Amino acid sequence: MEKVHKTNSQWRDLLPDDVYYITREAGTERPYTGRYNDFHEVGQYHCACCDALLFTHQTKFDSHCGWPAFFDEAQVGATVRILDESHGMVREEVRCSCCDAHLGHVFPDGPPPTKERYCINSLAMKFVKQD
Repeated sequence: MEKVHKTNSQWRDLLPDDVYYITREAGTERPYTGRYNDFHEVGQYHCACCDALLFTHQTKFDSHCGWPAFFDEAQVGATVRILDESHGMVREEVRCSCCDAHLGHVFPDGPPPTKERYCINSLAMKFVKQD
């Protein structure tokens, strides 16, 4: 995967304000408000900033956490994890490995086989329907 490098100013010019806030300023959508939270179409989820493939419908599951949840990446290395100690918590932040967009967080309480729950903001993704 080729890295995408842009300045904050370039990202601001390219992205809607809400997408910029989530992906470039590490914002979070309010729970149960995201487009893909209760969404069950067949297809792929791509980065809203650089269009890199992140997740597929095969790994999406209903976690009832208020955000779209996946138990694995679409391919190894699609995302990177960063220690997040903000807001008095210790979590693993998930970012797009191509453009460093903030996607959400990953938790160790998902289903088999990974037992992980990637809790991802809908605004950080674009869905591409499978024919």
